[in-house]
Amino acid sequence: MFIDRFRAGERAVLVGIQTGDAAAAAADLTEFQELVASTGVTACALLTCRRRHPHPRTQIGSGKLQELAAAVDQHCAKVVLFNRDLSPGQERNIEREIECRVLGRTGLILDIFAQRARTHEGKLQVELAQLEHLSTRLVRGWTHLERQKGGIGLRGPGETQLETDRRLLRARIKHLCTRLAKVRAQRTQGRRARQKAETPTVSVVGYTNAGKSTLFNALTQSAVYAQDQLFATLDPSMRALQVPGLGRLVLADTVGFIRHLPTHLVDAFRATLEEVANASLLLHVVDAADPEWREKIAAVEQVLAELGAEQIPALRVLNKIDRLPDCPPRTVRDAAGLPQAVWLSAQTGSGCAALIPALAERLLPAAPDTVVGRYRLPAHCGGLRARLHRLGAIEAENFDERGNMELSLRLPRAAWQRLLHREGIRPQPLDGRRSASE
Repeated sequence: MFIDRFRAGERAVLVGIQTGDAAAAAADLTEFQELVASTGVTACALLTCRRRHPHPRTQIGSGKLQELAAAVDQHCAKVVLFNRDLSPGQERNIEREIECRVLGRTGLILDIFAQRARTHEGKLQVELAQLEHLSTRLVRGWTHLERQKGGIGLRGPGETQLETDRRLLRARIKHLCTRLAKVRAQRTQGRRARQKAETPTVSVVGYTNAGKSTLFNALTQSAVYAQDQLFATLDPSMRALQVPGLGRLVLADTVGFIRHLPTHLVDAFRATLEEVANASLLLHVVDAADPEWREKIAAVEQVLAELGAEQIPALRVLNKIDRLPDCPPRTVRDAAGLPQAVWLSAQTGSGCAALIPALAERLLPAAPDTVVGRYRLPAHCGGLRARLHRLGAIEAENFDERGNMELSLRLPRAAWQRLLHREGIRPQPLDGRRSASE
């Protein structure tokens, strides 16, 4: 049950209100135009105004309001889009003056979410966010709120149309929260199973349109939706990934972040974003070709703090180096030698090969109970050798004249013990080392 506000192809007039620093205001305006382009509407005019403080009644002054009304008439616009959030009263006041639908920044983002949602969970989360946004705007559009009806089969005596709508809205929101609670319980159960199997989870996070889904596809050989547009990914995707020297991990693609992301949107998508808060490592993808990339890193870190994920280790991925002149792929390490950032291009694949060992290096310290060493296996254990290869646990191997195997291994101890129990053997260690923690 999505709430359709406008359709693709409709004509729109954009209003950009600039406050504060000129450079930041210009960046916000550019991002606003990209958001509008992502909806599919036709932007036929852009009005900008600089104000020290927004007008409390209409955000813009009376002169600019008259200019806006003239632009709506001139271009036969069906909707007016603001780059700022508007209060319900401001929306009503502007609509009354220009006789046209008005939408603020949050409503615009919600419409994009409604277009992108494909899975059952995504649709539930978008509808919940839409209804919570609509709950403060029910008065809009009604001209019969003073009417009261009673009688059998109708609304209760003395209940106005507005009260009825609010009651139905509360019931629907409660129903959606109940269904999303079940989704959250299922995700929690899945996380417990992965924790029991000691399978690390790596969440791909970053600013919207940084190239997260393209990188996700490149690493996992998947085909999730990836386009050069804001919020191309809304529904979460999870895939298994084999990392040599580490074994199996789960890679999770998540919805992109954006500056000034409304708090209730974060709350509505908390069931999905819990994968971020419970990850073993964050893969923070950054558009290195964006001149505002440092500011967008700060915006992502702010959202991560709201999710309680600011303490989770992060490996930064500087993506889209193919758009930068003389920028080769490389790995940046800290003083201790651990990878901190990988420069690559997910589109061309340049540098992606260096990301896999960087992931292993960052995850192994978080899992100290790791078997590292050389072991001799008898010749009849070919099945065990094949399983170790599938886990990416064999770093080197040799065979003697009898067919016995000498394997250099690195894998989680729990996985090693499960394999040995299944095969019923006790391999002979060749170098005396048993784990990375010893």
